[in-house]
Amino acid sequence: MNYLLLNSRLSQLKNCNPGSGNTENVNCNTTLPDVSASSDTLSKVLPILFGTITAIAVLIIVVQGIRFVLSKGEPDKALQARKGVIYAAVGLAVVFMADIIVAFILKRFL
Repeated sequence: MNYLLLNSRLSQLKNCNPGSGNTENVNCNTTLPDVSASSDTLSKVLPILFGTITAIAVLIIVVQGIRFVLSKGEPDKALQARKGVIYAAVGLAVVFMADIIVAFILKRFL
């Protein structure tokens, strides 16, 4: 059932010219929102998003570092804090890579 609905929506999109304002065409009524995002908009919004996520990841690393120091040698608490630092560091690496990829795409294609 869901496959048929999706297939129907995709066939409607093939017959529709986005931004043409052709509302008389029955095949163009997809009920999908018409989203327009320019490279200027993305250039302003994405650094704020990536900066916020980076700040949160750094805060998590600091908090987990404090938890590691306060674990007082208890292996379970130290292990949880160490895992938290690793997870936040991996998240930080993902954010940096996403920022690089988005910047490349914006400069190259938009």
